[in-house]
Amino acid sequence: MTSILFSKSTSCSFVTTCLILTFLCTNILGNNPPSPQEVTAHERHATDSPDSLKSETSDYRNRLNERLQKFLTHITFRGQFTTDKKGSENEPPKQDEYTITSASHVSGDYWLLTSRIQYRDIDVTLPVPVVIRWAGTTPVITLEKVTLPGMGTFSSRVLVHNNRYTGTWQHDDVGGHLFGTLSKPESFSDIPTK
Repeated sequence: MTSILFSKSTSCSFVTTCLILTFLCTNILGNNPPSPQEVTAHERHATDSPDSLKSETSDYRNRLNERLQKFLTHITFRGQFTTDKKGSENEPPKQDEYTITSASHVSGDYWLLTSRIQYRDIDVTLPVPVVIRWAGTTPVITLEKVTLPGMGTFSSRVLVHNNRYTGTWQHDDVGGHLFGTLSKPESFSDIPTK
């Protein structure tokens, strides 16, 4: 008799425990299936074909490139640079200025920035081939061992964020940091695509 009572109370406890767990999982923990509005972009893309993802990524990149082309046309980078040459550790940053009169997206990551460069006694406007890569929605302008006539060979990485820039530069054997503001009142994120 004791064993019958034990199994009857055990089965009641088991059923009660299952009901409580089911209630907790579905109501309190929110394990109900998400509504279509709650499905994240990542979950939607998990079922997309690779071709549709490439197309969406390509469209997104094209919109970023359009915005960047508008933003970089008729803009001045005005700021300061430091140098890491021996003996210059205690020197204050020096002023510099670069004006981009036009930006042309060639293809892929390749761009042509027509730039006015004022350097020492040189004041020249010329097309400068650069690579622009994206860190999320942040453009990074890359110059890799590009020889500019009468000036030397340059490399740089310049990150543009809102209406400021920062980066590193290398001119032959000397390099340093550069930073400053951009002449446009709006930031890159405010530029419309159309």
